[in-house]
Amino acid sequence: MKKILITGALGQIGSELTLKLRESYGMDNVVATDIKAPEDSKVVSEGIFEKLDVTDADRMNELVEKYDVDTLIHLAAFLSAVAEAKPKLAWDLNMGGLLNALEVSREHNLKFFTPSSIGAFGPETPKDQTPQVTIQRPTTMYGVTKVSGELLGDYYFQKFGVDTRSVRFPGLISHATLPGGGTTDYAVDIYYEALKNNTYTSFIAEGTYMDMMYMSDAVDLIIQLMEAPSDQLKNRNAYNVSAMSIAPEDIEREIKKHIPDFELTYDVDPVRQGIAESWPNAIDTSAAQEQWGFSPKYDLEKMTADMLEQLKKKEL
Repeated sequence: MKKILITGALGQIGSELTLKLRESYGMDNVVATDIKAPEDSKVVSEGIFEKLDVTDADRMNELVEKYDVDTLIHLAAFLSAVAEAKPKLAWDLNMGGLLNALEVSREHNLKFFTPSSIGAFGPETPKDQTPQVTIQRPTTMYGVTKVSGELLGDYYFQKFGVDTRSVRFPGLISHATLPGGGTTDYAVDIYYEALKNNTYTSFIAEGTYMDMMYMSDAVDLIIQLMEAPSDQLKNRNAYNVSAMSIAPEDIEREIKKHIPDFELTYDVDPVRQGIAESWPNAIDTSAAQEQWGFSPKYDLEKMTADMLEQLKKKEL
């Protein structure tokens, strides 16, 4: 990667990935884009930033040519809960934007990354040690777009030789940005509320296990995967990745080590609970480990300590 363009750079992943890429590759070699441009964001104010609606293929092509881009990291998309509330808009954005990004990558011979998700699985997928290659029959619009994205990535690689790469992200937990409408958002909210109010009401039921990962690991693995030699990658669209499989009470137990009087209660949201129950409990990440050395640094204990430490520095 020499000159990188990021779509959705103000989202949960993009906000942290953009800063890390600028640090690693240089301020002038990372072009951040999003449909909005808030002046209080470091992504906007401290490097190259351009407005981009990813459904506008001409504008995307213009920016790739303007900055002589060689790598496209496509993050712009609706997340699971938002997509289920607005399924047509989710299809138009998630698939229309992705197709534009793949076409631009084909035309300009770009290295390409877009994230998939554990949402690409469904109720018929094996729940525990979910294989890298398995049945994928999601029952949400978000999941449908993610499966379609995986297939499109493989198609563009096999048909046109585009160097497409992807991972199936689990729930991502970040201290830098607020949640953006995902089913796993409780695992971010709970830390904020623990510090502010010593209590949290979870919209996901007790005993509901889902894969999770700290954002620091997510950012690092994108860079690691994109720098891996192409001939090592056999499951490029997309690799299972995860750092931990946890339920709400597991996070509660870890928070109590730091905030002993913290209390967790439940008011289950049937929509998000239904989505969660259609996903795996814990996935098999051995393909990512073997093919490009995936190895997360943060487990639940280490992540909780860092989340609380970082959030204490913010004005909540």
